[in-house]
Amino acid sequence: MGQTIRFGVSLDSDLLEKFDALCDERCYQTRSEAIRDLIRNALVEQEWKDEGRELAGTLTLVYDHHKSDLSQKLVEIQHDHHHVIITSLHVHLDHDNCLEVLLLKGSGEEVRTLSQKLTSTKGVKHGKLTLATTGQDIV
Repeated sequence: MGQTIRFGVSLDSDLLEKFDALCDERCYQTRSEAIRDLIRNALVEQEWKDEGRELAGTLTLVYDHHKSDLSQKLVEIQHDHHHVIITSLHVHLDHDNCLEVLLLKGSGEEVRTLSQKLTSTKGVKHGKLTLATTGQDIV
């Protein structure tokens, strides 16, 4: 970890008032902690643009398991990309619908490709990829 540096920021008073309200809402003890989080989030989002960089994330799927061969198709796709899937959770939401959450880790390209294949499979009602960072370069 590097040396802590102090610097000043000039803001419009209305903007600062809104930022302070946000800090209170999110339970930040200081403005500095909030600013550090904003900077980290921007850096993580920058990481996501690098297709070759290793990412982590979750893919959430909702689907009707009664759809013809859908469960089998999803399993086959997952097996084709087993090296990207850390683990999965399967939940029966009701008689027809299932929720599946996959924890993923791999290059940005691999994670996105797998996510797109699964979410675009006919019969998937909803799919959402949420990217994260492996945390290796975040201070």
